[in-house]
Amino acid sequence: MRMSNLLHFTEHHHYVVYREFGLSELDQKMLTHVYQPMVGAFAIGLYQLLYQHIAADQIGYSAMDAQRKLFLLLGMELSEHGRGKFIEETSKLEAVGLLQTSRIMLPDAEDYVFEYELQTPLSPREFFDTQHLTLLLRDKVGKYTVLSLREQFNTKEPVVFTGSDIHRENISIPFYEIFRLNTQVVDYELEQALHEVTPYRSGSSVENANQGDAPILNYSDIIMRFPKYSYNRPYVEKLRYDREGMGIINYIVRKFELTPQETCRLLDEDGVFNVDGKILLDELQHRAHLHFRQNKRRDEWREREQVRIEKDLDQTPASPVSEQEIAVQMEYYLEVPKQFGGQCDVHQYNMMLRNTPYTRLLEKFFPGTVPDFILDIFAKLDLNYKLSDEVINVLIHYLMAMLAKDGNQRLNRNFIESIVSNMLLKQVKTYEDAVQYIRTQHAGANELAQAGTQATAVTPRGRKTSGNRYNKQQKPVIPIVQSTAGSGGTVSQEELERARELARRLDANRRTSR
Repeated sequence: MRMSNLLHFTEHHHYVVYREFGLSELDQKMLTHVYQPMVGAFAIGLYQLLYQHIAADQIGYSAMDAQRKLFLLLGMELSEHGRGKFIEETSKLEAVGLLQTSRIMLPDAEDYVFEYELQTPLSPREFFDTQHLTLLLRDKVGKYTVLSLREQFNTKEPVVFTGSDIHRENISIPFYEIFRLNTQVVDYELEQALHEVTPYRSGSSVENANQGDAPILNYSDIIMRFPKYSYNRPYVEKLRYDREGMGIINYIVRKFELTPQETCRLLDEDGVFNVDGKILLDELQHRAHLHFRQNKRRDEWREREQVRIEKDLDQTPASPVSEQEIAVQMEYYLEVPKQFGGQCDVHQYNMMLRNTPYTRLLEKFFPGTVPDFILDIFAKLDLNYKLSDEVINVLIHYLMAMLAKDGNQRLNRNFIESIVSNMLLKQVKTYEDAVQYIRTQHAGANELAQAGTQATAVTPRGRKTSGNRYNKQQKPVIPIVQSTAGSGGTVSQEELERARELARRLDANRRTSR
């Protein structure tokens, strides 16, 4: 039982006992001979007392009562010393799997109730197959006593079954070979009645999270962890009767995998509630997304640091037997970059890409020390994105080829991660897949370049058009009147005389008007 403050656990608080089983003679013997040496007689007595709160022929809940009754029946002081002793004994039962304690917030009061859920003792086979329990029992009673106890719970098999190869054949009759059910008629009344009679026991979000299900928070999970003197406390208290608000919170919790503590921390921030006390979905979702990204980056960094620490602590020499190199088929050969010109041929270069770790390959591309940010980027691809060395090597070849082709390109984290994300979406996992991927990318880039060249060639007067990313013109092409000089026929003598006569008349009229 985890209690940081003994004032939160007093004899005035109420409790209830819950169990779904009955103890058999074998279970009683396990409690007396196996569990009692580990946790002590007082803890087993407390377990028996809680078990007797419910009739032996029934299961479910006991009546609710104050914890003063437990303290008096156990002969414990109603003081801080008695509460500490009770917490210690229940913690022993919880540690060996006989008890689970929960604190339930009552929706109609500002108080909570303690629920003691009893667990059935393990069978002899399950107990002795559990290593940590067997080792604890050995530390308490000794190795030979443990062996003696195990023999007491098992009977010997017949002599005819030992020392021979036995062929066991299952000749049992299944259910549907004897009985026939009327499945044509569905009795909805019976199903509804059985559902109503079944005792309902709501599970907490912590239990659902431990079982791997999506956590479902209720009002008590939030109000118990929320600061009492927070500015948003009145708004959070209104969630008790606001099903829509709790639905929004659970939606965000499942979407961004938030814990109850993280949810309360987000609800305590300014700006997540409006003036009327309603939750602002967009704002809360935005902050939860930022928190989710931060946790993701922190987990990735922790994973990389853990690998580094393990490598630093591992002082064992490498195995002298090297792994067998994997050959590369000629159809998947890549061209040798200019940096390796004269150092290796095509076959040697591709064998290096296929069988060399990416750290060694980076050292060959950089004349001195590899920059730290480059190592961090590719370490993330290796440890977090789970890319193999051969795929990373092909990616390095592709990046270096792009840098050599385009001098303005810069090698940064966003550029590399954009390429890697596309590779992950296309399920690039092997060397052959990576080579095929970069060839496809090169082919697509060449087609775009050719299309851009053709679009530039058809523009009038050889002018380059300004286009967007899809090579579309942003301004319409306006036709220009072309010169027709020298393209027409010769003028006759008569037409020339008429033109001269017209010119003389116009000149005479202009002089007269002056």
